[in-house]
Amino acid sequence: MLTLLLILHIFIGSTLAGTGVIIVLSLGITSTMALIASAAIGFLVAFPVSWVVAKRITAATGGL
Repeated sequence: MLTLLLILHIFIGSTLAGTGVIIVLSLGITSTMALIASAAIGFLVAFPVSWVVAKRITAATGGL
């Protein structure tokens, strides 16, 4: 399950980090620290999201 979690994190992490950056830019905040912070938050939030998705995939496939 760890391998699946890491593979999912590559995609989910980049998606959430990009979403965070777009939200910050849409609000008109262009400081470097705000952009880095939003990307980092998206990257960190992706760990539990990836874990839940990996757990559900593993349960649905019977642990293949």
